[in-house]
Amino acid sequence: MAKKSSVEKNKNRAQLVKRYAAKRASLKEIAKDRDLPPEERFQAYLKLAELPRNSAKNRLRNRCAVTGRPRGYYRKLRLSRIALRELASSGQIPGMTKASW
Repeated sequence: MAKKSSVEKNKNRAQLVKRYAAKRASLKEIAKDRDLPPEERFQAYLKLAELPRNSAKNRLRNRCAVTGRPRGYYRKLRLSRIALRELASSGQIPGMTKASW
């Protein structure tokens, strides 16, 4: 199990990302629009910089839904390799069996 503080920190970041997503997207669009005057684009960059750092999507960490483990993460299943193996061995994932030969 991962530290609870790390898991909670990531959850809080996810909430911030969701809350500021629309505002961040509109500011980025303004900042990247080459047709606008440079002053207006610069103001958009300044407003982007004022937003909380943790509201940026690239600050999120993929974590296992069961254990919170940050490494060995399968995106499709949202599980770590270890949790996936345990669930597959106990037959809790439909259609998945542990290989044996």
